[in-house]
Amino acid sequence: MSVVDQVPETRQPASQPQQQREAHKVLQGKKALITGGSRGIGRATVLALAEAGADVAINYQRCGDAAEDVCRAARKLEVHANLFQADIAREADAQRMVNAILDEFGGIDILVNNAGITRDKTFLKMGRALWDEVLEVNLTGTFNVTRAILPGMVERGWGRVINLASIVGQTGNFGQINYAVSKGGLIAFTMTLAREVARRGVTVNAVAPGFIDTDMTKGMPEAALAAVQAMTPMGRLGRPDEIAAAVLFLATPQASYITGQVLPVNGGMYM
Repeated sequence: MSVVDQVPETRQPASQPQQQREAHKVLQGKKALITGGSRGIGRATVLALAEAGADVAINYQRCGDAAEDVCRAARKLEVHANLFQADIAREADAQRMVNAILDEFGGIDILVNNAGITRDKTFLKMGRALWDEVLEVNLTGTFNVTRAILPGMVERGWGRVINLASIVGQTGNFGQINYAVSKGGLIAFTMTLAREVARRGVTVNAVAPGFIDTDMTKGMPEAALAAVQAMTPMGRLGRPDEIAAAVLFLATPQASYITGQVLPVNGGMYM
């Protein structure tokens, strides 16, 4: 037997970049559903969870091209990713979507209720239709999806529900009474549900972004954006990836003793 034959076969150590990637896979084996995942904060959240190793179900309603783009980007991170179109404000449509997700993914461990819209008017000019539309998507949509996903989390004894609230739900904002009520309602929803399922192994938390550089803020007048930045101690808008990082933290095992909380990410605008 040669000297070479006597040397036991050893596996070459992984390269440093590969080791770093593996160390960051804190959500390996977990499955996440992100509503409104095609753009902005939703897109950033999809990619943050996928980068951490989670398989991702991506809900969208209208932005099909953007949804396809983020799904391709997630798959490049070597996770299972797929798209699920639904109007979550409609209970039957939300349930149809969840049924399809559960058939494909087998269960959802992390639910990020991100989908939301604005329809701004001062209260005296706001018709009932604008009120209903915002509350149906932002608040009832969250109810519909969470109600369909939560039983599986409770049964398995592990889950993360993370709701995207808003600074506007904490402070109010001129011309956004429907949006403020919907986000304030999400905060109350978060705290109440957290109490109900804390002993079932499920945490429920919210992230409350300040003004973030997304399509939603791009529609604001320049003077309004300048005023927002002036009122923000950091002097700038936030980035979608900064919100996604907060969502990711609340989804990890390291956040297992945090529930019923609202994590503000607003550059110091509201303390």
